[in-house]
Formats: sequence, structure tokens, C-alpha cells
Amino acid sequence: MGTNRGKILDINLSTGAVKTTKIEEDVLRKFIGGSGLAAKLFLDRVPPDSDPLSDKNTLFFMAGPLSGTNFPTSSRVVAVFKSPQTGIWGQASAGGNFAAEVKKAGYDGIAISGMSSKPVYLVIEDDKVEIKDATDLWGKDCYQTTDILKERHGAKADVLEIGPAGENLVKFASILNGKWGFISRCGGGAVMGSKKLKAVVVRGTGKVEAASPEEFAKIRKTLVNTVKENIISQSLKAAGTALGAEVNAITGVLPVKNFTVGDGSAFGPKIGGSALTAQYLTKPHACLTCPIACKRTVRVAEGPYKMEEGPGPQYETICALGTLLMIDDLAAIIKMGETANRYGVDTISCGGTIAFAMECFEKGLITSKDLDGGQLRWGNPDDVLAIMEKITKRQGFGDVLAEGSRSAAKKIGKNAEDCTVEIKGLEMPQYDARGTHGHGLSFMTSNRGACHVASSIGPIESGWTTWPDVGITGGYDAKADEGKGELNVTCENVAMLSNSATMCYFALMSMSITELAEALKAATGFDYDLDEIMECGERIWMLQRGLNNLMGVTAADDRMPKRILTPHPDGGAAGSVPNVELMLKDYYKTRGLDANGRPLKEKLNKLGLSELAAKL
Repeated sequence: MGTNRGKILDINLSTGAVKTTKIEEDVLRKFIGGSGLAAKLFLDRVPPDSDPLSDKNTLFFMAGPLSGTNFPTSSRVVAVFKSPQTGIWGQASAGGNFAAEVKKAGYDGIAISGMSSKPVYLVIEDDKVEIKDATDLWGKDCYQTTDILKERHGAKADVLEIGPAGENLVKFASILNGKWGFISRCGGGAVMGSKKLKAVVVRGTGKVEAASPEEFAKIRKTLVNTVKENIISQSLKAAGTALGAEVNAITGVLPVKNFTVGDGSAFGPKIGGSALTAQYLTKPHACLTCPIACKRTVRVAEGPYKMEEGPGPQYETICALGTLLMIDDLAAIIKMGETANRYGVDTISCGGTIAFAMECFEKGLITSKDLDGGQLRWGNPDDVLAIMEKITKRQGFGDVLAEGSRSAAKKIGKNAEDCTVEIKGLEMPQYDARGTHGHGLSFMTSNRGACHVASSIGPIESGWTTWPDVGITGGYDAKADEGKGELNVTCENVAMLSNSATMCYFALMSMSITELAEALKAATGFDYDLDEIMECGERIWMLQRGLNNLMGVTAADDRMPKRILTPHPDGGAAGSVPNVELMLKDYYKTRGLDANGRPLKEKLNKLGLSELAAKL
């Protein structure tokens, strides 16, 4: 089995029972690990009609077959759960050390079920597992919790934790991996909060050895050099992911004023990677085994948004708490990002929900009276910080917004839904699909709702990479629609591989999919080749889609927000809107979905998903 451990650590917080569950080799081979293996476990364990915040929901923290090795960017941990924000498949991931420690402790993942009656945290040290009282940690922010637990259990222990937002069941509460990794989307922090689980501490002392050590070392050495030499990797190291703000401001992809403004060119120089580097960067930061170092360590030395040296914002945060809200004060954006991290909220959904509320305030759908005398003005960071605190504490109108924009719009009424920009209940990532049509299609078909990493089509349309070995040769027009359905199917299957191998696709952009297959073969001992792992990617996507169907998703949910179907009069994407009907028709046919958005049974049976086929 090589790097695979062949077992999951099961912890029931209701009973305190701890056990290990064997995972058969055939299951590991078919579903790889990470989100793929979690989907199979989800099918077996989580009732489709379960309340996401009940003891029936199971929270999975998954490693992959490359976790615990020195393969480039193999450090990501994947969380899977039924989402309290969307009511469907919930998935999020982050870089850090947690997955490696889980693997070294002897597990392919952790499954946490049940619900504690009081605040607790878990300590996992190899085969020793303890459920400890967390009363003294309840109410602490994420950074404070990390510091306390590392002092208590040793600097080498790794920590996943929630902040006050998770404790208060904010529907878009995040889980942090220490201070640098953000398992943010879909409300996993609220799932932890509902279970009264403040944190998970893990320390492993075992070794993770590849099935073919010499071959694995050879492949790894080649790919490390390939990643380092890649121009995109070098650009990310120099300017971080925020470099995307400068590019997208020109192409019309940068989201401005809740996706209502097309020309964001004035924002790029003020809040992009060059400005962040010149004004506030102290040094780059890398996740475990990463040769890229795209993360930013920053410091704001003075002023009202002063901040000591620490984690800085990535592209999504800079846009969600910046351009989306008409804020171009980079120091303020850094401070708002740090505040969100400490509270433990997803900056994308938090920013999207606040942008929605600002538009409602501007249009008179909500008033200062609703806000207890406060205001929500475009371009005002202090208004944002004030409402962010109310959301976290569920105070006043913050309690309404803590449910997310879709639920808040229903509560407000008065056509407030026209101000939402979400798909399947998940606020849009920070890319205006009017300038990147295939990426927009992937938001519609993503299994967790609007998501920028459920498909690799975004960087493909941007010209960042190609994968000729799976038919992706490049040269695509981002504002064209023809062929994007078929392209997105392949790109989703590729993304399933990175999410299941639990590696960052910044590194995957530097290598071929054939090279990934060779690495997985050397690591696991399974005789993988290109065709088999691509079939794995297809199988995993189909399983996740089928799970969503069981939870109520239909073709009607694969929709584009009305706003994105209205063309901008100016900017890099002026006059452009995605042809949703054309792309979806191509996509459904290629993917093998029926008119109701359900996988064809013959397709499921061919992929070895007969159990799912029988349930649908």
C-alpha cells in the first residue's frame, strides 16, 4: 500500500468512542484519498436528509497518498461535511502541516461524528487519542487558540481550530490550520461549532514511505525543479496570488461593487501584488513541501489599521474585502483580512454577504434602523469591521447576515434576491464570469456551489498552463463559449485529482498529468497510468454529484446569477456575457447527465458506482 495507511480514525463525540476503520485497497485505488475517499465515506455514513448542524453529520479531515512525503505542495488537508450554508456537499482545503501529521500518526483521515455536550478538543498522538475539555478555549480567537495549544502540546504538534464565528454557528464560519491555512468555504467551522469541537491537535511520529522509494525520489526531484523553473511559480513567489488583481483589472475579470462595475482598472495598481509587495511585504511564506511560497508575511507599521507582522491576504481576500466593497485602502484590507482570520470566517462569503448588504442599504431595502444606527457605505472599512463583528457575534442585523446572502435576501424580501451573487447558496469567488466564460460554467457545475478550484479551467482560460496529455492544448478565448462544456469536464476531472491527492494545483500547473500518475504509482504501489487516474477523477466527480442529487440538487441549481447575465458597458469584458444554455448543453452531454441533472445510470455502473446508481 506504500504511502496509504489503509485506515480511518473514527471519533464519536456523543459517546466518546474511538476506533479505527479499515479501508480496503480497492477503495483506496478507486478514490485515491482526500475529497475522493471522503465522498465514498460520505455515501456510506451521512444520511442525505440529515441536518448539517446535528449529530448525524460527519466531519472528515482527509490526507492524501502524497501527504507526509516531500512531494512538492503535497501538504493540503481536505475537510468534507454536509454544508450548513448550502445544505449540500461541503468541501474545503488548506495548506499546512496537518495532513502530514495525520499520515505520520498512521491514518488516511479522521472522521468525527456525534456531538459533545460541552466544549472539547481532540489530541491525537499516533494511536493515542484523547478528548479534552476546551472550556478555557471557548471564546478565544483562532490565533489565540493556536498559540495556547502549541504551548500546551509542543511546537511540532499541528492544530485545526475554530474561532468565535464557528462557536456561534455562523453559516460561513471557517476552520484554520494554525494561522496560515484557511479551510474556509461552505461553513465547516459551524459544523465544528455544532459539535462543540474547538480544535484538533495531531502529532505523528511514524514515517511515510513510498512503495518504490527510488522511483518516487527520482520523480520528485525532477518535478521540484520543474515547479521552481515555471514562470507562473516564479511570479507567485515574487508577488503572491494578489498579482491576479492587476491582471484581472485589465481583462474585466476583477469583481467591483458587488459585480456591478466592469472597469476595475483603477484598483489594480492600488491593491495588487506589486503594491502589497512594495508597501507591506516582509517575506514570502511557504506551506510544507512547497517550492513556490505564494503566501505573504506582512506588517502595517502605523496608522489606524496597524498590524504586527503576520499572515497577509491572498487574492480572494483582497478582492472580497476590497474591490467588491469599493475599498482600495490596502492597509485596511490587510486589517479586515486579519480580523476575519481571527474570528474564523470565510472571507469570500463574508465579503460577498457584506457587498450584498451594502447594495441593499444603498437601495433602501435595509436602513440604519435595521443596523442599530450603523451604516453600510461603499468604500468604508470601518463599516465593514463593525458589521463583521456583529456577524461573528450574531448581534442585531449581523444575525441575519450570518446565515449568508441567499438566506438573508429571503429574510429581507423586497426583491433583495436581485442583489445576491451566489450559486447553490455559496457566494461567488472573485472572478467576474463575464470575462471568463468557461470559469463561469465551472462555478455553475461545481459540486459545492460557486467555486474557483473545483475545475482547473480558470488557469487554462488565462493561459497559465496546458495539459496536452489529456487533450488540453491551450489557446482558448476566455470570452468564447463553444467547446467550453467539454473542456470543463476534463478540467473538473483534473481538479478532482489534485483535491484527492491533496496537493496544490499551482504545482500541478507545472507538470503533466502523466507525471502525476507516475508519482501516485510510485507512492502507492498501485499500477496507475494516465487513463486510470483520469477515470478516477471522473468517478469522484460523479459520486459527489450523485450525493448532491440525493440531497436535492437538480439541473435548476446549475444556474448563473442573473447579474452576471447583464453585460458591462465598459471594462475589459464590456458587452460580454456567457452563453449559459450553449455551454450547459455541451457539458451535460459530455459529462453524462440527464435533463434533470442526474448522472446516467449506465455511466455510474461503468464507473463502478452501482451502489450510488441504486440510490438515485
